[in-house]
Amino acid sequence: MDRPQPRLLDQLRDRIRLKHYSIRTEQAYSDWVRRFVLFHGKRHPRELGQVEVEAFLTHLAVEGRVAASTQNQAKSALLFLYKEVLGVELPWLDGIETAKRPARLPVVLTREEVRSVLARTSGTPGLILRLLYGSGLRIMEALRLRVKDVDFARREIVVRDGKGARDRVTMLPAGIAPALRGHLVRVRELHAEDLAAGFGAVHLPFALARKYPNAAREWAWQYVFPSLARSVDPRSGRCGDITPAIRRCSARCERPCAGAASPSPPRRTRCATPSRRTCSRTATTSARCRSCSGTGTWRRRRSTPTC
Repeated sequence: MDRPQPRLLDQLRDRIRLKHYSIRTEQAYSDWVRRFVLFHGKRHPRELGQVEVEAFLTHLAVEGRVAASTQNQAKSALLFLYKEVLGVELPWLDGIETAKRPARLPVVLTREEVRSVLARTSGTPGLILRLLYGSGLRIMEALRLRVKDVDFARREIVVRDGKGARDRVTMLPAGIAPALRGHLVRVRELHAEDLAAGFGAVHLPFALARKYPNAAREWAWQYVFPSLARSVDPRSGRCGDITPAIRRCSARCERPCAGAASPSPPRRTRCATPSRRTCSRTATTSARCRSCSGTGTWRRRRSTPTC
């Protein structure tokens, strides 16, 4: 008996994961392909051609008034769909003009402005902000940081699978080391409670869960900044509560920190089944978890950083 053909978006996700693209790329490409299909009345992309693709991109620029980078991202998603998923070589896709990105000057804060923002944060969000500023970590790199990758003796932080799937070593600021130690004590207590309740296993990259079956519950593999709730699917999500914390606290400064952090505000969740604890991410689907055994319901709770 022949197996049913997977849906288009499922084929797209499988191909993206086969090529080891990031979760952000998977979410963005899936969204653009969905919008492209809906824009043309749910017609299959095989039935569409150059005119329809150009009409969609023109609609984004004229009606949607999107930025050049957004339009180029949509074009890249459609290129990936036709070439990698549908296996259709369409020379005209390469001929579509790419929107020109204007040159923008970055917003650079003075030391006094940075101190003013950091002084208005506290708790875990404040600790993460100080870690980002002192070590140069990206938001998702900090939220996905594992206990084993923090070396207090050497004052180093190892970033695993960073941007471009590259590892690197950065400094651990001495000023936040005592606060980080105290934070890890509380996290370890939380981990012990999870283990006693039958939880406490984190998501392991690639096939490490099969190679080391007990590693997912070991302390060294736990996240430095675990979430307050449990999530079902570790691949669904965005960064944590750090961006809104920056925006709220910078609003009280003399000069707003516009552009200091661009990712959209999320919620943090953890797994509702006795399996995975994830990093700070947004629950975007209630589908069956690909890493956990069983299904669960979403429980959304938001920690509110105080200024």
